[in-house]
Amino acid sequence: MDFALSEEQELFRTAIRKYMTDLGKTDIARSIIDGKLESITRVTSGLAEMGISAIPIPEEQDGLGLGALDLVPVFEETGRVLLPGIQLETLALAVPLLNAYGTQVQKSNWLTKVATGESTISVAWYEQNRGLTPKSFSAIAAKTTSGYAVTGTKTLVSVLGNPDIFVTAAQTAEGKSLFLIKASDVASQKILPGIDETQQIAQLTFDQAPAELLGEPGEAAQMSDNALLHFNAALCSSMVGGMDELVHTTTEYAKIRIQFNQPIGRFQAVKHGIVNMKLDLETARSLSYYAAWAVENNTEDKETAVHSARSFVSKAYIKAAADSIQLHGGIGFTEELDVQLYLKRARYYENYFGSVRDSRKKAARALGWHTKSTKQHPVPVS
Repeated sequence: MDFALSEEQELFRTAIRKYMTDLGKTDIARSIIDGKLESITRVTSGLAEMGISAIPIPEEQDGLGLGALDLVPVFEETGRVLLPGIQLETLALAVPLLNAYGTQVQKSNWLTKVATGESTISVAWYEQNRGLTPKSFSAIAAKTTSGYAVTGTKTLVSVLGNPDIFVTAAQTAEGKSLFLIKASDVASQKILPGIDETQQIAQLTFDQAPAELLGEPGEAAQMSDNALLHFNAALCSSMVGGMDELVHTTTEYAKIRIQFNQPIGRFQAVKHGIVNMKLDLETARSLSYYAAWAVENNTEDKETAVHSARSFVSKAYIKAAADSIQLHGGIGFTEELDVQLYLKRARYYENYFGSVRDSRKKAARALGWHTKSTKQHPVPVS
């Protein structure tokens, strides 16, 4: 099978890359570091005008009705320039949840606004000292005459770009359930320090916040597992974009950095290091493409494909960024170069909505490798 992108998708990639180049590539990320948070609004509007925010939205809600593969060039190119914001959370996590489980009213209210770029959606998921699975959450949703009221605190919530609504999980009488809460109903928001200064994460407190039930009550775990397949496939594409730029940047630097009267790219240690980065990049790209294809076509092995990709690409991205810094030498650690920004982004994504360990466990479970424990026989000693 050929899992390469189509000619139309590659042409769209070219258009996105040109737009990002016109914006100065990583200049937007650096502007966030400098505190110019309003710059992300201009970028989001431009992406919406290109039709990017409408890609995963059904035609009934004024979208393009396309799939995960069509988002691959989008997230590769935005990942290449370390674009800040909540594009991943909106298009690859919140939208799949609304598409699959939202009511017609919820879809009309929110997906139409997302398609036009009028609204963005983030996900308020983690709680302090608790895990990724909803069963560990302590937030409570009490029934009211008009719906639900959620009380609790969520942390590590991506808020750059001022999302209009949050998807969150809380305990109901039927079990852990998903809810939609408007940003205006958040009781308090505290910005948290993070390793990636180009992003903005916060702690949100809900105090009897009015909430709309999303999907069936008590089904948060299953719903989130399905949506996270979309998210992890898209996240892999973003990381592949970053790896691609690292390989390009390091290769170009090796051509112009002169040592002992010749470019350092002629030295075997440098040459082999770049080749290893390129090999990891191509493996990561292949896994990423297949993961997106499996999600879009709802294949039986989609869980294996996605989590295999996530576990490999996450580690490969970190290694590529670290190796790139080493190959750049002392200047690689400085703020002058963008290399250190890629390492911070790679570390930021390492445990974002799941870790490498989580993905490996899920891939093994999907492959049937996790079975009931049996009595271990001693290994003979020779």
